[in-house]
Amino acid sequence: MNKKISALTALGTTPAVGDIIPITDVSDTTGSAQGTTKKVTVANLVAAAPVQSVAGRTGTVTVDAGDLTDGDFGGTAILGFDATLNDQTGTAYTIVASDAGKVITCNNGSAVTVTVPASLGAGFTCSVVQKGAGQVTFSASSTTINNRQSHTKIAGQHGVATLVSTASDVFVLAGDTAS
Repeated sequence: MNKKISALTALGTTPAVGDIIPITDVSDTTGSAQGTTKKVTVANLVAAAPVQSVAGRTGTVTVDAGDLTDGDFGGTAILGFDATLNDQTGTAYTIVASDAGKVITCNNGSAVTVTVPASLGAGFTCSVVQKGAGQVTFSASSTTINNRQSHTKIAGQHGVATLVSTASDVFVLAGDTAS
């Protein structure tokens, strides 16, 4: 039976090693000017998947695709990963979804307001560094910011605070904070 690939039923489980995935090889025009349909098995994909070795205290651990999904790195530390910096020099900044996992640096001599908006999603996390003399204050915008001491600011220059969303639009502010 002939069907467009887009009309096929989606696979509901993990594919078996022998399952076949059709692709169009556009560099091979022997079957059609638009390319030739070929098959790729799951085994082909697994064999071609990049393998990353991570040097650790107990030797080298090979990380495969399964490790990435189950988070098991055999107790070996992952080294050499840096957070991306988002440098801000103004007196106001509103956090955006693309700040997830980043370090926001606030470098101004005057007070800086960092607004924490709604819809960043549960699990969102970022860190904020007060690089300049201007004290950083966190402001909720349709969100709740919790701190065990009811602090809303970074304590001073070179202080660091982390925001973690524990539920939709609910954040914990932790670190070198002040009231």
